[in-house]
Amino acid sequence: MEPMVVEEFFGGPGPEDMANAAAAIAQALRQFAATEAQAAAGLRACLPTPTEAGPLSDVRRLRAVSAAAGEAAIRAALLLEAADIIAPGGPAPELGAALAAATKRVGLPPAVLVPLLRAAALSLPTDDASARIAAAIRVQDLAAAIAG
Repeated sequence: MEPMVVEEFFGGPGPEDMANAAAAIAQALRQFAATEAQAAAGLRACLPTPTEAGPLSDVRRLRAVSAAAGEAAIRAALLLEAADIIAPGGPAPELGAALAAATKRVGLPPAVLVPLLRAAALSLPTDDASARIAAAIRVQDLAAAIAG
C-alpha cells in the first residue's frame, strides 16, 4: 500500500480564495479609513473657528489637537489608497512597490502600513478558514514586498 501524500488532498488557498482575501483586506482597510476620518472630524470639531472660541484655549493643546487631526486625515487617505491598490489583486512585489510609493507620497515610512495590513487580515468577518489563511498569506507577502 502506497503512503498517502497530503498534497494530493489538501492544498493551499486557491486563486478564488486569494481574490476574496484581497477584496476582504481592502474592505477592512476602508473601514479603518472611516474610523480615522471620524477621529479627524471629531478632533477638528474641538478647534476654535475664526469667529468663536472653541473648548481649547491653551495654544499648546490647540497645536497638539490640530496635528492629531491632520495625522488622522492623512492616515485615512493612505488607507483608502491602499485599499484601492490591494482590491484588484496582482503580484505582491508590484502591489508592495505601489503601497510603498503611496506611503512616501504622504510623508510616512512604508512600514507604517504593515501593522494595519495585519490587523485587516485578522478582522475578517468570516469563519471560512481558507479565506483567513489566504488573507494571512497575502498580508505576509505584501509585508515582505513593502519591506524589501
